[in-house]
Amino acid sequence: MLVHPNFDPVAIAIGPLAVRWYGLMYLAAFAAFWWLGTRRIAAGQAQITRVQFDDMLFFGILGVIAGGRLGYVVFYKPLYYLSHPLEIFAIWQGGMSFHGGFFGVLLAMAWFSRKSGGHWLAVMDFVAPLVPLGLATGRLGNFINGELWGRVTDVSWGMLFRGGGPLPRHPSQLYEMTGEGILLFVLLWFYSAKPRPMGAVSGMFLVGYGIARFACEFAREPDDFLGLLALGMSMGQWLSAPMVLAGVAMLVWSYKRTPRSDR
Repeated sequence: MLVHPNFDPVAIAIGPLAVRWYGLMYLAAFAAFWWLGTRRIAAGQAQITRVQFDDMLFFGILGVIAGGRLGYVVFYKPLYYLSHPLEIFAIWQGGMSFHGGFFGVLLAMAWFSRKSGGHWLAVMDFVAPLVPLGLATGRLGNFINGELWGRVTDVSWGMLFRGGGPLPRHPSQLYEMTGEGILLFVLLWFYSAKPRPMGAVSGMFLVGYGIARFACEFAREPDDFLGLLALGMSMGQWLSAPMVLAGVAMLVWSYKRTPRSDR
């Protein structure tokens, strides 16, 4: 049995100014996105310019933050925030949703595509491989904060978390960091290194993330204010299952519409 190190959530404190680890993880996510994107552009593997990429990153950050917060409000605590509407803006108190951030990025990239004259699916195919490392840093932030821990377990690497009770739990944040982050990055980075039909990389992202998140949810403790929903599935699983189906449909569509000689 292991014990969570109980890191101080504040990484740097200078007087009244406090920089939290979770905020640094967001910065690391955006930095990884920028670094990987500039590599792809320099290698001639993108249909956008460096200037356009900077605009893309700006719109993407807005989409992640606004969508992530609104997704948490709508998917997880709609009644609470309906009664406390001003707290919707208190993002420093925590409460972000990947699925909300995902929809926020979809809308942000639609706006960027319209502004730049590019095709929305082509833009998303470029964006998809740049995202997973950012997801990994986000889950690392969850682990540092000792939040979103897993279900009670008897495996040898079970971990005691502050606030998680007296029994060891799965370090599900690390499972998600590995599956949704590192493994998904490796899959998409190499899959997208060769020309693919438009929409195929985006479809692979949906399938890969959806499967990884769905599987990891079996080890993650459901939110105490929601519990398990219909069919014994968590909210994360109910939101991820449609992603897998949509991704499979997109892969089939993208390959069927593209002649074999053009692949």
